Amino acid sequence: MAGADTASPLIESRADLIEAMERGCKPVEQWRVGTEHEKHVFHTNPVRPVTYEGPNGVKALLDGIEAETGWQPFYDGQNPIGLLNKAQAGGISLEPGGQFELSGAPMETLHETAAEMAEHMHVAKKVAEPLDIHFLGLGVTPIWPVSEIPAMPKSRYGIMTPYMDKVGTLGTSMMYRSATVQANLDFSSEADMVKKLRVSVALQPVATALFANSPFVDGRDSGYLSFRSHIWLNTDNDRTGMLPFAFEEGFGFEQYADHALDVPMYFVIRNGQYVNVAGESFRAFLKGELPQLPGEKPTIKDWEDHLSTLFPEVRLKQFLEMRGADMGDEKHVVALSAFWVGLLYDQISLDAAWDLVSDWTEEDRDYLRREVPRLGLTTPFDRSSLFDVAAQAVGIASAGLVRRARLDAQGRDETIHLAALEETIQTGKSPAERWLEKFHGEWNGDLSRIFVEAEM
Repeated sequence: MAGADTASPLIESRADLIEAMERGCKPVEQWRVGTEHEKHVFHTNPVRPVTYEGPNGVKALLDGIEAETGWQPFYDGQNPIGLLNKAQAGGISLEPGGQFELSGAPMETLHETAAEMAEHMHVAKKVAEPLDIHFLGLGVTPIWPVSEIPAMPKSRYGIMTPYMDKVGTLGTSMMYRSATVQANLDFSSEADMVKKLRVSVALQPVATALFANSPFVDGRDSGYLSFRSHIWLNTDNDRTGMLPFAFEEGFGFEQYADHALDVPMYFVIRNGQYVNVAGESFRAFLKGELPQLPGEKPTIKDWEDHLSTLFPEVRLKQFLEMRGADMGDEKHVVALSAFWVGLLYDQISLDAAWDLVSDWTEEDRDYLRREVPRLGLTTPFDRSSLFDVAAQAVGIASAGLVRRARLDAQGRDETIHLAALEETIQTGKSPAERWLEKFHGEWNGDLSRIFVEAEM
């Protein structure tokens, strides 16, 4: 065990694997929502990606925000790669291509989520402005190929990058030029987890369609409304997808643990260093048979690290992570959390959402996952189109937020944070479709305009 995380106990049994997720169960009054979002960074004159080093680099941006907020830096070797807000259990981290991610603190209300988002953008832009760093709210960088995007100095990404080239065709695009917004929600019990997971997996293509915001790649119309979502279909089939086993009778924490055990590993952290075990088996690790760490057995922390390397459309840890949406503007960031809180945190809405999807087959869910990145809300489905399902889902979420009755200082409930989705339902057009209208219309194919209009 020399070099292992001595603060984390060894895994003694299957029960330890299950308990790593099961301990996330919380009473309703302790449920929170955490919102994570990734912003592309770019310079102007000329428009170009941002390097890590240099007086106007990402490191300088981190340093400036540290000085502004007092948040604590954390490191990979000698390099600061993020900031921790210890007071609220949130922070900033860097994605492989410099995407600047806020991992929001767990909030009681969406009003708090919106305030957090606004404050973060205020501070980030204040520090970024003299560095000529700007933030872009899109699901994929619209013009740069992966080869032109500087890599951030994070050891885990040095392990993941070559592995991605072995297991998929667009894995490095996922790492270096995609950006998402994610909502993290709680559950009260195993049964509550199962119902929420099933509902949210089934409806994830609906979220993808509503938040579609990545129609451009390599300087052109990609033919997809969410190229980011298309990327995930071509990344790593072992660790992505729609979790069909979650809809089987008897599904629970144990079955998810079994699934995770069969997903190939990426790394193990020892003495603060990342050990490359890409493609190895966690089951072999449990037996002390990892070739890179012979005789060594895993800790609970090793298992939690491994769970964080699974990338399904909904990920189970000690909470549920909704992973299907493209990054967008501030209103869409908060709207994603509003959508899922309204659906999952009110029992009447959760039951209604389950009624909406309960008769869908595995083939239905896979069909939507395949077709929605290209067709979005117009995807043909159930004698109509996915638009009808999306409209119902937004209505169910809105009703759930009304029943939650969490009011802001002006006496408004949380439905105000669904405004961006209500616009999409009213117009029938996702953000991607609105960009495409401009690109093929008033912009006359000049994609440089998007760096002005999609700047956050």
